[in-house]
Amino acid sequence: MSIQARRERERAERERLIVTAARELAESEGWDAVTTRRLATEIEYSQPVLYSHFKGKDAIMAAVAVEGCAEIAAEMRAVRTSATDPRQAIADIGAAYAAFAERRPALYDVMFTHIVELPFATPEAPPALQEAFGELREAVRPFAGDDNLEALTETFWSGLHGLITLMRNGRLRREDHERRLAIMIGRFSN
Repeated sequence: MSIQARRERERAERERLIVTAARELAESEGWDAVTTRRLATEIEYSQPVLYSHFKGKDAIMAAVAVEGCAEIAAEMRAVRTSATDPRQAIADIGAAYAAFAERRPALYDVMFTHIVELPFATPEAPPALQEAFGELREAVRPFAGDDNLEALTETFWSGLHGLITLMRNGRLRREDHERRLAIMIGRFSN
């Protein structure tokens, strides 16, 4: 292995370590606890090392968001492609999306609630963001008919996000979450 290849591998490993530490810290203590000083302590590197990889906390949060989008895309793809029909696919997508938000609240927040420096809804969006939206779009496609598929997908996504956000913030009763989700998906797919 060349020296250059080894350095690139070590750099990628440090970036991975920083992103993982940020995710773990955010999930255990919230995003306010994630600072470059705290991350440097957690990974046992100096703050200048962190800054050699990321411009700051915002850039780290964006990297975490991209990683999260790749994960949710994979989860949604798995349920969508294993569904027996379009109605089951859209129901499974909704359930997988909601389960992801419930299981990883800090990750979900950095992906879809916090302001991060990522170009959403543009051709310049990172591939992981496009893939996550693409999985929603493919679940919606059978129901679009003559409607604008992109706008319909955004509306479906907005409905999912709204239900999840209102429930997580105590605005809706948690015990009715699955029923509300089923109603929204049933109405959407009729």
